[in-house]
Amino acid sequence: MTAVDDARALLAAPEVGVWSAPGRANLIGEHTDYNEGFVLPFAIAQRTAAVVALRDDDVIRVRSTFADDAVEVSLADLDARIAAGGLDWAGYPLGVAWALRAAAPDATPRGVDIALASEVPVGAGLSSSAAIEGAVASALNDVWGAGLDKVALARVGRTAENDAVGAPTGIMDQMASMLGVADAATFLDCRTLETRPVALGFAEAGLAILVVDTLVEHAHSSGGYRERREACERGAAAFGVPALRDLTVDDLPRAAEILDDVTFRRVRHIITENQRVLDTVAALDAEGPTAIGDLLTASHASMRDDFEISVPELDLAVETALAAGALGARMTGGGFGGAAIALIPTELVPAATDAVHAAFAASGFRAPNVFTVTPSEGARRDA
Repeated sequence: MTAVDDARALLAAPEVGVWSAPGRANLIGEHTDYNEGFVLPFAIAQRTAAVVALRDDDVIRVRSTFADDAVEVSLADLDARIAAGGLDWAGYPLGVAWALRAAAPDATPRGVDIALASEVPVGAGLSSSAAIEGAVASALNDVWGAGLDKVALARVGRTAENDAVGAPTGIMDQMASMLGVADAATFLDCRTLETRPVALGFAEAGLAILVVDTLVEHAHSSGGYRERREACERGAAAFGVPALRDLTVDDLPRAAEILDDVTFRRVRHIITENQRVLDTVAALDAEGPTAIGDLLTASHASMRDDFEISVPELDLAVETALAAGALGARMTGGGFGGAAIALIPTELVPAATDAVHAAFAASGFRAPNVFTVTPSEGARRDA
């Protein structure tokens, strides 16, 4: 059974279409997005499917394989229902409907049944939420005749996540899910939203991206993420700049003088991470994927030591992958759990997988989910 099959099984009325959007792995550039900096994510093959049927009333009814019960809200009550909160998983699709209606005043909203199913692991730092948002936004964009482009739909997804769900994330996840290109990453300037695909060439170089999902769950709407964002805002305010994007490594000595230790280390991560993204893009363009390993590993050290968002399971995954022959490895996603990625020769994947499982067992950790991901296409209509 595919995700589309699973979603179709939840839908009673005849479908009018199927849309899907992928999760994403972030190659490098963590927590730089809401600091208006640079990121380099790629869409993965695992996708969320949205199967849609039309209704004769003004009700939006969402069902998913994530929950037993459907959630229904009339279009007339949508604003109030979003404001009230407490929608749990349904906040993502209903938040998209709410945000899309506001972003496209010339659209023609109508009642729909939306059934969702996903292949993207939840809580793994692979942006299962952006996959839901991208699939639903793409579907409603077509069904309601909104006429928005993919960047505008990414903004809709971010609005849903920020204002309907209450997770203070940037726009990287939604842009990666909407704009993904096979065998490429999306280099995104989070201030201007300018993008360009960057060829990765992993397969040609005999490399794979190995994901170690620690199964340690995290939540972007929880306090740790918000505290990191507030620290970044304090750092920018101390320098009188709109965002940490406006600072460079040359500003670090001054930052060390005027900021408290914790805020300084948060700021240092963002500044150096932005530079690592630029260096990674330059290395991929000039030398190819074998040249980026040390940058990935340096990124993990910065998140572990300066931003303090790693956990022992993520550190163990990174250390074990490197010992098993990975060129570089880092945690990916918002932190406090989730997944690590490793850039590794394809022939070493089985041995590295075994080594990770053995290391987790020896440490008394829950057995992780280990798999590879492939840079893939973004959101689309499938049927």
